Amino acid sequence: MGIIKKIKMRNLKTPWTKFYKKEDLEFDVGDKSIYEALIEASVGRENLIAINYLGRKITYKEFINKIDKVANCLKFHGIKKGDVVTICMPNVPEGIISYYAINKIGAISNMVHPLSSEEEIKDYLVSTKSVMLIVIDKCYDKISKIIKETNVYRTIIVSAKDSMPLVKGIGYTLSTLSLPKMRKIKNLGNVIGWKEFLLTNFISKNSGLVETKKDDPATILHSGGTTGKPKGIILSDGNFNSLAKQITIVLDDLKPGDKVLAIMPIFHGFGLGVSMVGPFILGCEVIMVPQFNSRKFDLLLEEYKPNVILGVPTLYEALINTKNDKLDLSMLKHAICGGDSMNPSLIRRVNLYLEQHGAKIKVSQGFGMTESLAAVCLSNGEAYREGSIGIPFPGDYIKIVKPETQEDVPFGEDGEICVSGPTVMLGYLDNEKETNEMLQIHKDGLLWLHTGDIGMMTEEGIIYYRQRLKRMIISSGYNVYPSHVEEVIEEHPAVLNCTVVGISHPYKIEVPKAYIVLKNDYSATLVVKNSIKEHCKKNLAAYSIPYEFEFRKSLPKTLIGKVDFNKLRSESENNERIDVEDE
Repeated sequence: MGIIKKIKMRNLKTPWTKFYKKEDLEFDVGDKSIYEALIEASVGRENLIAINYLGRKITYKEFINKIDKVANCLKFHGIKKGDVVTICMPNVPEGIISYYAINKIGAISNMVHPLSSEEEIKDYLVSTKSVMLIVIDKCYDKISKIIKETNVYRTIIVSAKDSMPLVKGIGYTLSTLSLPKMRKIKNLGNVIGWKEFLLTNFISKNSGLVETKKDDPATILHSGGTTGKPKGIILSDGNFNSLAKQITIVLDDLKPGDKVLAIMPIFHGFGLGVSMVGPFILGCEVIMVPQFNSRKFDLLLEEYKPNVILGVPTLYEALINTKNDKLDLSMLKHAICGGDSMNPSLIRRVNLYLEQHGAKIKVSQGFGMTESLAAVCLSNGEAYREGSIGIPFPGDYIKIVKPETQEDVPFGEDGEICVSGPTVMLGYLDNEKETNEMLQIHKDGLLWLHTGDIGMMTEEGIIYYRQRLKRMIISSGYNVYPSHVEEVIEEHPAVLNCTVVGISHPYKIEVPKAYIVLKNDYSATLVVKNSIKEHCKKNLAAYSIPYEFEFRKSLPKTLIGKVDFNKLRSESENNERIDVEDE
């Protein structure tokens, strides 16, 4: 850390630093690529398992050999430094192998959700100027309709069965009937299968290592789109290497060979950075789950016995809904929730479930956003406080400001969470206006990411998340926090889930509306409805009581499993009622 930066940091309020050693706060990842960091970390661990994919195990030595071969093939097909290659894949080995191979030769990975629509995929390809696409076979029908409208000159088709053990691969082929589709694909120009692609390794020259600086663009991720049109988020080698180093410090009880359950997808910052790149630096075994089945979550845990679970709140809801009384979770060292906030009721239920199944830990909440590579703080170790999001990772700085200003608020007061540190993005792709709105230089001379999230910091540096600033409802001049209303409603014994959004009102401007999913043993009878309304009257200020209650069988989700607030708001404004429970 430079002298000027140290002087700037002295003027910040950083009470959380007492939880770290001095050397933890001053790490430097140096000028190297994500690939180089993996090579360094794998020394002495070559024979440990890097990837476990449905029982197919790949050692670190094999992992790196596969990366090097794919890098050679990419080079043979014309990919060079600065080119953008799109990866449109679930959690399969070919996806993460391609990611590191692209990084090795100095190209940029554009990570896209396979369930994106045709138009969304086209937009992702065009906006990033992608020249190559590596895509799962199930997406090819969509790709074939739009690929000619892009700059992509080579498409590589991967099947989820390519890396499966033999028996599971045969079962996958029979269940998906993918063989006829693959024959059709191979007859198309500029499109080749993964195995055919790998054959070019034998006729290509060694790709070599391309010199990379820590601030070079490495990855483009895309925002979830719940607050508007998705934006391309440019992240650097230094962003990923810094996050990996932070994880080694924060999760210092993890050792080489420990198992990490990677359910979060590689096209999401949490899945790519926290579930894979970080654990690889620790020498962990990453258990790749291509498709999560909530009904079989207990069987997944029994089979692989992971030491770390990483997921969003809906994953932990699935966990506590498993009816396996014999499930042993004593092997868990960490159960981390990110991507969205957990309400207090869910936290208590998860912690009780963990205790009842032999775990010696409690669920830890983290906080971050794709613009800061998904994780900047965690409630863990001595800084664990139930319901909090903990303290900033070493090297990261957080302050709370009055919304839409750069003015600090006192400890204990709510405001907008701002982040400064080595994992903050380079900026939005071709969007200088929104980049400048999100990344601002404050009076302290530091660059701060304005997250748009409301939180509070205590005097000891513990941070509590409230909600998205854009979710806050202003009703007749009063601030209504949907997360608090949801928390109260979910305390009612009949309620399983609740989401609150603001809807238009002729003179109050906005009023809260509650969407409620009841537990299986309850239905939306008049008695139950009145009971929930009385519960709200007893526990909420009058202006926070929902103006409307709508009961549903389920709530709409975004592609990564978050409740889709925008969709609910839009449906309400358009008087749509979808999947409404009978009254």
